[in-house]
Amino acid sequence: MARDTTNAAPLEDFGTLVAYLAEGCKPAAAFRIGTEHEKFAFFAEGNRPVPYHGPASISALLEGMQQRLGWEPILDEGHVIGLASTDGQGAISIEPGGQFELSGAPLEDLHQTCRESRLHLVHLQAIAEPLGIRFLGAGGSPVWRIDETPRMPKSRYDIMTRYMPKVGRQGLDMMYRTCTIQVNLDFSSEADMRRKMQVSMKLQPLATALFAASPFTEGRPNGLKSWRGDIWRDTDNARAGLLPFVFSDTFGFADYAEWAVDIPMYFVIREGRYHDCTHLTFRQFMAGGLKGQLPDWQPTVGDWINHLSTLFPDVRLKRFLEMRGADAGPWRRICALPAFWVGLLYDDEALAAAHDATADWTVAEVESLRNAVPAHALQASFRGRPLLETAREIMAISRLGLKNRARLNDDDRDERMFLAPLDDMLERGATLADDMLAQFHGPWNGTVQPLFRDYQC
Repeated sequence: MARDTTNAAPLEDFGTLVAYLAEGCKPAAAFRIGTEHEKFAFFAEGNRPVPYHGPASISALLEGMQQRLGWEPILDEGHVIGLASTDGQGAISIEPGGQFELSGAPLEDLHQTCRESRLHLVHLQAIAEPLGIRFLGAGGSPVWRIDETPRMPKSRYDIMTRYMPKVGRQGLDMMYRTCTIQVNLDFSSEADMRRKMQVSMKLQPLATALFAASPFTEGRPNGLKSWRGDIWRDTDNARAGLLPFVFSDTFGFADYAEWAVDIPMYFVIREGRYHDCTHLTFRQFMAGGLKGQLPDWQPTVGDWINHLSTLFPDVRLKRFLEMRGADAGPWRRICALPAFWVGLLYDDEALAAAHDATADWTVAEVESLRNAVPAHALQASFRGRPLLETAREIMAISRLGLKNRARLNDDDRDERMFLAPLDDMLERGATLADDMLAQFHGPWNGTVQPLFRDYQC
């Protein structure tokens, strides 16, 4: 999660909100790929969670990375809670339970993206290894209870922790016990945004199935392939999940803004301090809802930017599109997730094919699939046949898009190479979660502890 902003430019009216989103439009030649990935920090001795404070801790990791990279510390009430690159090209942040995240730079191709993630892990491991800390690539915390999970000293998360139990059963699990891989992609116009948003919203349950990697909770199989996917079914449904209005032929920036302004806020930041605003929607805030409660109560562009970052639909619209459906996993999965989406959305022929393939998918069908894949992943049924068959068809389109992009590395290999983990999985018909469960019932002898050894980032 990137740094919250304090942009003080005034918000004049609703049109300003829409214009902010529309300003994300850029020519195709300027399209970039921004990849975010989270991982669970743990002590190699005992597979214990890593606290924020102490000589071997999350704060020590941040301080070590700051010294190694020269990035600027991000502070919250005196605590280092992240780092920002000095050229604005990336950031490191921590999630509520200490999950360690890289928000990558906007890069031109997947070869650069994969090098970036590998280099980040090399730097991080160099700091972590002397501290006895390692990192797990999985979508859900496999062992630790909520009360065993550390809490990071971040004001935004304090507000969310108080609020989440009011609006869903699994919000705290989402915050403290899940990890994701996410890719952020661009659009050239409102029409291009609409097509990409519709295709990716429909296919997000498929991404959840393809990247399912959270079959354990508190040391036991949880009956799911993607516990993380199930958690998002009851976190805060007013601000999360599938957005039916996106399916409209006329969907545009104003429609998203109209939805967003009626969602309760989390906070505003004034003079470096976070103020709880969960009692207000953004529309009420714009109508003067904080007048008399704060001296500088007038809404700002920074407030809108921060509010957009607290909305959690399966595809999130900012000045770019965020693909939010995937569980985290080991390093090769960090490269595979952006490859899947770039292939589908960044080539005109592939995007047209993906649009045609999903054009008649209804909201009800997508919602039903979204509800099915956490338990069944690729074994879910879609339109009377296994989702695995649909996955193979969509993957062929992604592969076509990457071939058409023709972005080659020094060995003259194009970006299709990054789909290899998914190709292998589709050939076998088994997700990472299926592999984990097979190991649990086989060579792991009914314990999840070897997961920390076998699925490190």
